[in-house]
Amino acid sequence: MAELKHAVNATGLADILERVLDKGIVIAGDIKIQIADIDLLTIKIRLLIASVDKALEMGINWWQEDPNLSIKAAKDTEQKLLQEDLQQRIEKLESMTTIKKGVAS
Repeated sequence: MAELKHAVNATGLADILERVLDKGIVIAGDIKIQIADIDLLTIKIRLLIASVDKALEMGINWWQEDPNLSIKAAKDTEQKLLQEDLQQRIEKLESMTTIKKGVAS
C-alpha cells in the first residue's frame, strides 16, 4: 500500500510541475545591506521558471543567441569575427593603394 501512495504523490508532483512550466512562475526578491542609512550593497534577484515554449511565447530567447549554448550563435559569432577581420584587411589594402597612387602621381 505504501508503493501506491508513493505513485499518487509522484503523479501530484508531476501535475504541479506541468502546471508551473505551462503557466510560468516568477520569484522576485531584493537584498539590501545598509549601515546608518547608507546603502552598501543591493542585490536584485529575479527567477523565472517556465517551459521553453512558454518562454518563447513571452519573447525570452537569450539561450538562442548565446554562443556557449547555441551552435548557430557560435557560428554566427565566428562569421562576424571573420567579416570584421576581412573588413580591416580590405581597408588596409585600400589605404596602401591610395598611398601608392599618391606617390605615382
